[in-house]
Amino acid sequence: MPKTVEYSVFRGSEGGAIITETVKRTIQPNEALVEISHAGLCGADKLSKKKNIPLGHHGAGIVREIGYAVQYVKIGDRVGFNGSQVPCGNCDCCIGGKEQYCAQREHFEKVGSFATHAVWQENMLIKLPEGVESKYAAPLMCDGAIMWEVLTSNDVRPGDRIGVYGIGGLGHVAILMSGALGCDVVVFSSSESKRHDAMATGAKEFHVTHDIVPETPVAPVQHLFWCRDGPPDFSKLLSQVSCSGTIYILAVGLETVPVPMHLVVKNGIRVQGCSNASRKTMRNMLQFVRLHDIQPWIMTWPMTVDGVQDAFEALNQSKIRYRGVLVRECGD
Repeated sequence: MPKTVEYSVFRGSEGGAIITETVKRTIQPNEALVEISHAGLCGADKLSKKKNIPLGHHGAGIVREIGYAVQYVKIGDRVGFNGSQVPCGNCDCCIGGKEQYCAQREHFEKVGSFATHAVWQENMLIKLPEGVESKYAAPLMCDGAIMWEVLTSNDVRPGDRIGVYGIGGLGHVAILMSGALGCDVVVFSSSESKRHDAMATGAKEFHVTHDIVPETPVAPVQHLFWCRDGPPDFSKLLSQVSCSGTIYILAVGLETVPVPMHLVVKNGIRVQGCSNASRKTMRNMLQFVRLHDIQPWIMTWPMTVDGVQDAFEALNQSKIRYRGVLVRECGD
C-alpha cells in the first residue's frame, strides 16, 4: 500500500514573507522521498520569493523512502536534483538528448528544495558520487549543470580562450570548470575588487570593463559566457569575440535587448542560450567535479525561516561569495 508522508516546505508570498507549510504526500510506486540536507540559493529564487510557490529549485539530500517500483535509487543514497521534472520522453528534444528543453516538462514550482523533504520521481534524481560533498553538490546542480552543458555541447577545447562576464555564483563556477578543462580564462568585471577572487579561481587574465579602450584592446576570445544579472550590451560583447566565435547567454532578465546584427553577420558570430542540462550531462558533470576536486565558494545559512530570510537579504545586497547554501542536519 502506498505510504503517505508529511513534511514542511518554505513558500514565497506576494508580500515577500517566508511561509512555512505542511505538506502531505502519498509516495507513488516510482517515487522516492528525499530528506533535504542542502539547498542552493541563486538569483532566480528572487523571482519566486514573491509568488505563492515552494522556494528553491536545486539541492541535495538522502533517500528515506521509496515506492515499490523504484530501481535506480535505494534508501540511504545521497542524491541531487534540480528544477526540471519529468520530460515527456517522446519529442525531438527528449530523443535528441536535450530533454531540458522539452515543452511538456514540469517545472520546479511544484516541488521546492527549501524544505525538510521532497518527493521526486526516481528518474529525476542524480546519485552523488563519493568525494563530492553535498554542500557543494547542491549549488552545482544548477550552476555546474549549466556550465557543463555549455562546455561539452559546443566544441569547447583545452587551450581555447574563454571569456567570462560577471563573477557571481554562475561566473565563478564558469572559471573553475573552464580552467579545469584546460582553457585560458579571461574575466571581464565592472569592478577591480574581484580581481583576487577571479585569479584564485583560475583566471589567466582580468580586465575591468570600463578600462578597455581601442588603444589597449583585449585579445578576442573564442567563447564568451555572459553570467551577469541584467541585459548584455552586445555592441561591446561582439567586439571581444573572435570571428566564428560564440556568445553564450546564461543569465538574463526579461528586457528586450538590441543586437547590432551587422557585426554578428560580418564576423560569423553565434549567440547561444542555455538554461539547464540533461540528466546525463549532470551525471557527467559530477564525475568531472569529483576528478578535479572542484569546490564552489559557498556561504551557508540554516534552513529555518530566519535563515532563509537572512540568505535572501544577503543575495539582494550582493553580499554572497559566491553561492548561498541552506543547510539542515540529517542523520545517516
